[in-house]
Amino acid sequence: MQAITVRDRAAGLAGLSLTEEPYPHAAENDVVVRVHAAGFTRGELDWPGTWADRAGRDRTPSVPGHEVSGVVADLGYGTTGLTVGQRVFGLTDWARNGTLAEYVAVEARNLAPLPSDVGHTVAAALPISGLTAWQGLFDHGRLVAGQTVLIHGVAGGVGSVAAQLAREAGARVIGTGRAGDRDTALGLGVDAFVDLQADSLDDAGQVDVVLDVIGGDILDRSAALVRAGGTLVTIVSPPTVRPRDGQAIFFVVEPDRVRLADLVQRVRDGRLRLIVGDVRTLADAPSAFAPAQRTPGRTIIRVTEGE
Repeated sequence: MQAITVRDRAAGLAGLSLTEEPYPHAAENDVVVRVHAAGFTRGELDWPGTWADRAGRDRTPSVPGHEVSGVVADLGYGTTGLTVGQRVFGLTDWARNGTLAEYVAVEARNLAPLPSDVGHTVAAALPISGLTAWQGLFDHGRLVAGQTVLIHGVAGGVGSVAAQLAREAGARVIGTGRAGDRDTALGLGVDAFVDLQADSLDDAGQVDVVLDVIGGDILDRSAALVRAGGTLVTIVSPPTVRPRDGQAIFFVVEPDRVRLADLVQRVRDGRLRLIVGDVRTLADAPSAFAPAQRTPGRTIIRVTEGE
């Protein structure tokens, strides 16, 4: 099969290439998925799991990408709940070969059925953004109706989903981003927008929850905006500055097939809109990790043409 692989950690993005790789083995309780569309995170070449398995052993050449939408091609021993030919989507293991390939082996429990009226390109944009937004807001942030949430990077993949989920939950939403993100943010229904290049972060005022996908100085400065009893949540790195009378939480998104089923139903109902920008071929995937210009929305790799 064809796959995007990276063989040399020191080479970084320059080490990504399209190669021929063996067809994946379906271990116990695995399925092999024929990939129709795949999502990736641009910074994942810096993740330890890209280079080593769960025991810490080198696993290069490795295939990046951890979001998949496709069709079940094979079942491993003992796999139940899914059938060959079934449309599925989900989040794959961080420490195994990923989804920028024609086929990928995935634990069956990490996949949810994909309804026939949701396209693979849209479905591939949902797992990381949707699960990260939900877990950050509700599992870790404990956001409830009537509270105020500050969402950094509100026009991005995670931020745009988080804004919609927070509004539906009855929260007041303040989003941040660049000047060019303002129209997208307002289109998502945020109550206020803070331009991080021109406005003061203090303009956001006091909030109950901060959801951060930026890190660095923005993360540090956000701690002072959290009300007593509130929570600062980030996916970038463990916070070094904590709210005076609140919590600071760093988390890594976890697979959740039940939540994925709920999120994709929201897509079907029109309650959740995913912003997909570029759609590229598998051969063009290496250049998607470092695009020449910033494009709104998620970049998705189309691996198999047609449904």
